[in-house]
Amino acid sequence: MNSGKLAHDERLPLYQRLRDEMVEKITTGEWRPDQPIPTEAELTKTYGMAVGTVRKAVDVLVAEGLLERNQGRGTFIRRPSFDASLFRFFRHLTSEGGRKIPEGRVLARTLESPPEYVAAALGLSAKGKAIRLERLRLIDGHIVLAEEIWLPKSRFAALLDIPIEDFDNLLYPFYETRCGQVVASAKETLTVDSADAEVARRLGIAEGKPVVVIERLALGFDRKPLEWRRSHGAADTFRYQVDIC
Repeated sequence: MNSGKLAHDERLPLYQRLRDEMVEKITTGEWRPDQPIPTEAELTKTYGMAVGTVRKAVDVLVAEGLLERNQGRGTFIRRPSFDASLFRFFRHLTSEGGRKIPEGRVLARTLESPPEYVAAALGLSAKGKAIRLERLRLIDGHIVLAEEIWLPKSRFAALLDIPIEDFDNLLYPFYETRCGQVVASAKETLTVDSADAEVARRLGIAEGKPVVVIERLALGFDRKPLEWRRSHGAADTFRYQVDIC
């Protein structure tokens, strides 16, 4: 840690200012998800705060889902699993009956002005450009999802210079290694629709067949939008299950 001074609004409670300082270090990559953050004792010494104040700031970030405590190892930046919705909503299994992370195959990449609703979701100006990816997800060679993905050019320009065949199977780790952008959370909505000609072609189903649509807005640790995506999957593979207590 380079400085023990908090640059945030002095009107805020001290623990909140420390919380904001910690989020900034996570967002800028000074603190990495694969390394423990400084201990409460180290933070107390660095910032000259009472241990209770430091602990409260850490508790807030744990409650917000940005940090997780690992007994005996320290406190780490949390890496959520973003494929949970795939297994929660679809009966996608391997030929042996086990779960498997689908293969990702990018078909096309273009630089475009996004539709208004995508620009609004990503916080782009009217003239803002975004990278559009067309992508399939496959299990055992069978297409299970067709995806449309939009990324702000300002954050992901490095992807324009990478051949699409070199894109990794999992995009979020790829964003981190190639662009320094870490996805921390996401908001999803699920609807049901009929497959138009393009979606039907990509999924290999008849036009007009019911499809499930999952829209996701991925956010960074600073809560700023990083990615908007829409995934289509055949409705006959869809399931919904919830435990009600």
